[in-house]
Amino acid sequence: MEDIVVKGAPAEYVCNAGVLNGLEDKLLDRNIRKVLILTGTKSWKALKPYFPELEKVEVAFEIYQGECSLPEIARVAEIAKSLGADAIIGAGGGKVLDLAKAVANDNGIKSVLIPTLASNCAPWTPLSVIYTDEGTMTHYTIFPGSVDLLLVEPRVLIAAPVPMLIAGIGDTVAKWYEADVQISRFEDPPIALKIAHYTARLCADEMFENAEAAIADAKQGELSDAFIKVAETIIMLGGMVGGFGEKYGRVAGAHAIHNAMTIAPESHQALHGDKVAYGVLVQLLLERKVEEAERLKVFYKKVGLPASLKEVGIQGRWIEEIAVQSTRESETIHVLREDPIRADEVAAVMTRIEETVNAQSKNEG
Repeated sequence: MEDIVVKGAPAEYVCNAGVLNGLEDKLLDRNIRKVLILTGTKSWKALKPYFPELEKVEVAFEIYQGECSLPEIARVAEIAKSLGADAIIGAGGGKVLDLAKAVANDNGIKSVLIPTLASNCAPWTPLSVIYTDEGTMTHYTIFPGSVDLLLVEPRVLIAAPVPMLIAGIGDTVAKWYEADVQISRFEDPPIALKIAHYTARLCADEMFENAEAAIADAKQGELSDAFIKVAETIIMLGGMVGGFGEKYGRVAGAHAIHNAMTIAPESHQALHGDKVAYGVLVQLLLERKVEEAERLKVFYKKVGLPASLKEVGIQGRWIEEIAVQSTRESETIHVLREDPIRADEVAAVMTRIEETVNAQSKNEG
């Protein structure tokens, strides 16, 4: 086994209503005097009512251009450099935060993240997912250090679109299935992997217990215990799985399917967690865990996660190409077993899922 390098958490994390009131003090404590705030139009509209006036810290704003791509990273990095920024504040969803982390790493400055969605663990993780400018995922970049400061204002999260929360639930349930298939093979795993494995199990358990209530409360705008638990599970527990488990806790079959799905243009309209949730079903069937897949589909139906390619919004004609893309030599789907996963196996499983869902729809009709 390779050495496990633990990057378990941001240097500081706080989640409570009003947390941003202390932002300037936290910046000054870190000797941050000049910041570039990187955000999106919708993200900033959601965050602005809670964002304090910074009196002793110089602030510049930049709106990101839609993707965390290499050209966009270079563009924003140059802006931060020309300003002489001590830190970049990423305020928004996963792509904004990934972009901010990449810029901070490239420029050797501090990263401060303020998520506006509970849709994935991007606020927590020391990595960025890189896309082309057209939206096709190309690779991950893992950074040598963790995020410097992560502040979560739950009143912003509860006001976010509910489909984002549901997608976050899908992405976080996947942590268990993608970590378990790898870590369970070790007879006596190192302590870091035990933490990752336990945390991954907790991700699934918390979702199975609290997701329905959290979604109902989010629809009502009620900042409940169930919502806070689900939001922190998505952001904190989800991030800890990879933080302690490294490659054994980050991605397996489900994310390989997600990555492959990005070749279909219509997939760019689908949320990350929705695509990953579908990928979990494909992974489970490749593992021949049919009963678990059926059990998970019941949960998906309750919370509104997609159980087929059709429900993700992707046409069946893409199955063959997705299967080929997901089984490229570099893809993580191959961690499912010792022998490489073949494209025809993936295509057969995906076809079976569509046929099953279509048959069920006819019966219900």
